[in-house]
Amino acid sequence: MPSRDDDALRWEGDDDPTLDARSETAAEPGEPSEAPVLPEGWRAVGAGSETVPEDDAVEPAPAQGLGNVALVSLGVIGGVYLLWTIGWFLGATRLRERIEQSTNAVADFMFQGSMWLAIASPLLWFAAVLILTRRAATWKRIVLLLAGAVVLVPWPFLMSGSFIVVGG
Repeated sequence: MPSRDDDALRWEGDDDPTLDARSETAAEPGEPSEAPVLPEGWRAVGAGSETVPEDDAVEPAPAQGLGNVALVSLGVIGGVYLLWTIGWFLGATRLRERIEQSTNAVADFMFQGSMWLAIASPLLWFAAVLILTRRAATWKRIVLLLAGAVVLVPWPFLMSGSFIVVGG
């Protein structure tokens, strides 16, 4: 006689009583059956079950994630913010040399604090928009990120002769 493992590969043995999933007291297909035995803390839902109390009401399905276009947009804008951070770092370090040579210690101290805030501002703006607009519409998030990209342009980098002027 073949083993039970081999039975899965054959059609014969369907009348084996040990494989019968129904018990002797199970109802026929048209008859009502008694409620299944569930572990503690579980309850049956669906056809033939009791109504769900309001305090145990099912929560609505979570909102769908971002679409492909939104994810690509966030990636591109995130790359722009990373470039802005690098631009602020390069521009601010060039200005730092001029400030240290021409001013006193108080101005230098004030410049150091504002320089590091300026360098961190693109990353802080990006993180703040992503965190604070989690439940907002995607278009609002994109508009705020684009507005920040315009406002946070690294002017010291752009104005300190970083570009090669053609014909000039």
